Amino acid sequence: MEQAQGWGLTIFYLVFFFAIFYLLIIRPQQKQQKRRQEMISKLKVDDRVVTIGGLHGRITKIKDDTVMLRIADKVEVEVNKNAISYVPGQEAK
Repeated sequence: MEQAQGWGLTIFYLVFFFAIFYLLIIRPQQKQQKRRQEMISKLKVDDRVVTIGGLHGRITKIKDDTVMLRIADKVEVEVNKNAISYVPGQEAK
């Protein structure tokens, strides 16, 4: 009987720790990933953006997986959409 109670308590602790782990780590990460995907899907031409590498630019063209960024007069680079870190003014939402 004591061994059955020991196993029950062990299972309870495992479930409890998994619930804490889920609430503190997995769920916030899923929310952040969802917000990021929404931000990437809402990109449009003329948006100012900052890439993960710190490049500031304005979107001039949007393709399937990439965007063209104007980073200076007559200077454009092509970057992956996933390389866009944030759109200034929208990161606080």
